[in-house]
Amino acid sequence: MYALVEIKGKQYKAEKGSLLKVDRLESKEGDKVEFDSILLLSDKGNVTVGEPYVQGAKISAKVETHGRGKKVIVFKYKKRKDYQKKNGFRSQFTEIRVENISTAVK
Repeated sequence: MYALVEIKGKQYKAEKGSLLKVDRLESKEGDKVEFDSILLLSDKGNVTVGEPYVQGAKISAKVETHGRGKKVIVFKYKKRKDYQKKNGFRSQFTEIRVENISTAVK
């Protein structure tokens, strides 16, 4: 069984026991979180597509850790104008472990 879930505007494929790296959540490590914005639900070949979300379906997960991603270098440059600007950016993320995918759809 797997589900496509929307978390903070991005879509992720979630299966029971999988570890997802999502944008930073405000929850503490060890907290339980639930997401009800399920776009698609698949169970042994039976596919349910939401309009826009599947009614009654939820994903419960546990917050594992918080962290920061690899540094991305942002370099701005204009030729012949003596302009260069170098900047770095590290996105913050939260790792969550999917514990259960529940559905009320039959």
